[in-house]
Amino acid sequence: MDEYKRLNRELIARGAIIDYYQDTMQIPNGNVAKWDLIDHKGAAAVVAVREDGKLLMVRQYRNALERETLEIPAGGLNGRDEPTDRAAMRELEEETGYSCDRVELLISIYTTVAFCNEKIDIYVAHGLKPGKQHLDDDEYLNVEAYDLKELVQMVLDRKIQDSKTICAIMTYAAKFA
Repeated sequence: MDEYKRLNRELIARGAIIDYYQDTMQIPNGNVAKWDLIDHKGAAAVVAVREDGKLLMVRQYRNALERETLEIPAGGLNGRDEPTDRAAMRELEEETGYSCDRVELLISIYTTVAFCNEKIDIYVAHGLKPGKQHLDDDEYLNVEAYDLKELVQMVLDRKIQDSKTICAIMTYAAKFA
């Protein structure tokens, strides 16, 4: 046997944004193992650069870390079929109040490949226009603006630890700085 074979997938718990499964897998050497899977419908994020060159960031409390984090605007898809470019534009406006003319795909990432299938498409927003935030009922966040060089240094100093934000900042810096 030279392949992996799923023998069973059992739904353990259904959550608001993820579902937790336990898979029974036969691995290439013939052994059987139990593997956890977190199923996520996907997400979109956006690097938003104002005309003055500053990047819009959101500071918000993250329950998993029990502290605030500094991140690029992002959010889950409303459904697996929602185009990620539309979701990125929606999240930009909801979280920062800014709308944009269009977005361009920067990079796609899988956040935690060992046990989760969450994919985040990260875009760059073009033609930003200020407006009004439209936060969800469970959201409370502050919008802040930073120079790219400052954000890169915050990544290197381990002050920014969110994976999508690190990927976005460093990819944007490599591509556009």
